[in-house]
Amino acid sequence: MSEDKVTSISITGVGGQGIILASNIISKLALSAGYDVKKSEVHGMSQRGGSVVSEVRFGEKVYSPLIPEGGADIVMSFEKVEALRYINKLKKGGIIIVNTQEILSSTILAGLEEYPKGIIEELKSIVSRVIPVNAMEDAKSLGNIKTVNSIMLGVLSGYLSFSLQLWEDVIKSSVPAKTMELNLRAFMRGREYNS
Repeated sequence: MSEDKVTSISITGVGGQGIILASNIISKLALSAGYDVKKSEVHGMSQRGGSVVSEVRFGEKVYSPLIPEGGADIVMSFEKVEALRYINKLKKGGIIIVNTQEILSSTILAGLEEYPKGIIEELKSIVSRVIPVNAMEDAKSLGNIKTVNSIMLGVLSGYLSFSLQLWEDVIKSSVPAKTMELNLRAFMRGREYNS
């Protein structure tokens, strides 16, 4: 049996952005829909704002959790520099969903280097389907910056064939009860990028 019909999603960003929760939700969603699912995580210096990558693969039969270079159907990046760092994961014709937020590394904060300019334009010169998302500003307007991951999942939902009901059920079962309504509102805000 081949992995021809496997969907591969690479989720990148910086520690503390909710990348692991987002990948857990995608995995749970695919499992609930009856798919075989494999997931991997690389935390790096995630506790200190370092790079975090989580890869989720689902299909009829998945043999490896790792996405080869040029093998991701979708790269979903929670930070612009991280999108550029992992663009080589994306397959030809793939989609990159990128939060336009800029998180300054310690070397930039110390004045040792500058934050790169023109990242979205550079991504567009490499990939034909770049979806810029102003998730941090959207999260602020909802009153909680921790909803960035739910907004990004809302955008992602427009590119996967799972029902809205299944998304909502999995989000409800994955976030604390007190933040459930807020996360569902954030998810719906993300879906507006697809209309």
